[in-house]
Amino acid sequence: MDEKRKDYISWDEYFMGIAFLSGMRSKDPNTQVGACIVSADNKILSVGYNGFPIGCSDDEFPWSREGDPLENKYFYTTHSELNAILNYRGGSLEGAKLYVSLFPCNECAKAIIQSGIREVIYDSDKYEHTPSVIASKRMLDASGVVYREYKHQGRKIEMEL
Repeated sequence: MDEKRKDYISWDEYFMGIAFLSGMRSKDPNTQVGACIVSADNKILSVGYNGFPIGCSDDEFPWSREGDPLENKYFYTTHSELNAILNYRGGSLEGAKLYVSLFPCNECAKAIIQSGIREVIYDSDKYEHTPSVIASKRMLDASGVVYREYKHQGRKIEMEL
């Protein structure tokens, strides 16, 4: 009798992979962030990536990071975490986990907390010293939302589509 395969990917690898793949949908020339929301029993509930709201053309709104606030992307883009939360149509996210390629900002932390997500697994924390992320961690800690860094396994996964 054959034994089961031993080199299959873990749940963390699977869901973080989905988050990274989702981020590849972003049209942002500088930052591609993806998120994947998962139920307590490891079912994918929703995904999201950073971009403009529905109806706001990727060709007409600005992608710039600098300049006049009305002429750069920051007032217009929706972050991956918020998109994943807003994309969910199944009811409550109470007790869910969020896999995200970049640690959530303070605005996304508010949505995460309010939606009932209880755990955040993130890859990069490159903005950890910014007021936004410091405030985010303060709110997540105060509300009991657990967060942990994704542990890379050094596995290379390739796909040809």
